[in-house]
Amino acid sequence: MSYFFSKKLVMNFENAMTRITEELKKEGFGILTEIDVKATLKKKLDVDFRKYTILGACNPAFAYKALQAEPHIGTMLPCNVIVQELADGKVEVAAVDPLASMQAIQNQELQAIAKEIQLKLKRVIGQL
Repeated sequence: MSYFFSKKLVMNFENAMTRITEELKKEGFGILTEIDVKATLKKKLDVDFRKYTILGACNPAFAYKALQAEPHIGTMLPCNVIVQELADGKVEVAAVDPLASMQAIQNQELQAIAKEIQLKLKRVIGQL
């Protein structure tokens, strides 16, 4: 089982960031965190890296359900989505597969919630 699903896009990085944010919003996700990996690595290590951003996406209703079902699930929230520039000029958008990331947790209620979130995130990636 892969731990993510992704799609390669023929558009610039900034447009991909806008598109993924819009598509996430349509499925009820907001962006809680945005980590610019390129800028962070330059600042902390003085190395050059490709454009790469990690978005911490959260659907509050599902986060609430998950927290009710499993009190320590916050260690796996929010759902990470990455946007990265590829060597061929394309941009890849990838999302964590919540079913894969939560498979070690033996909680049927949580598995059902993860399946719903997985469907939403797959729909988001598919719409790009």
